[in-house]
Amino acid sequence: METVLIRPGLDALVSDIGDITARGLAPRETAFAVADLLRPRLSGLDLLTSAEREGSPDTYVSQALYASDDFSVVAVVWRPGQFTVIHDHVSWCAFGVISGIEHETLYRDMGDHLLEIGRAANLPGEASGFAPPGDIHKVINVSDEVGVSLHVYGADVSRLGSSVRRVYDLPVR
Repeated sequence: METVLIRPGLDALVSDIGDITARGLAPRETAFAVADLLRPRLSGLDLLTSAEREGSPDTYVSQALYASDDFSVVAVVWRPGQFTVIHDHVSWCAFGVISGIEHETLYRDMGDHLLEIGRAANLPGEASGFAPPGDIHKVINVSDEVGVSLHVYGADVSRLGSSVRRVYDLPVR
């Protein structure tokens, strides 16, 4: 099954991501290759309408732009201060920041608690990738502007409903 929303520039991006996923790389290598693909294209991506780029005052908004059995492309809009809960993912992920500053805190599951293992401020034009295990994180838009980022997941999020595998409610030490 394939879900496609017509967006300028999406066809070429989806085709190029499909070429990468067809190579059969390991999940981590796929995430890094897709991040490398996204990085030079982020400044030119205008995949959302002006209304979609406003986001919601209640929470960050995820908008599926493309979904297939192999991967999904999702735009995320974050107003200043909006954040995720601590979570991990069902598959590899690559993301790129179009606007705003996504501050990411990384954690390791120690069984009875989470251990903070790193922080990163992801700026416009930056892209990265990761794959389970080792993908536990929380993200917050720390800028004063609405943030927009593009996420590519190695799963059909339209079928699954989300890229989140697990939400963590363990103490952080």
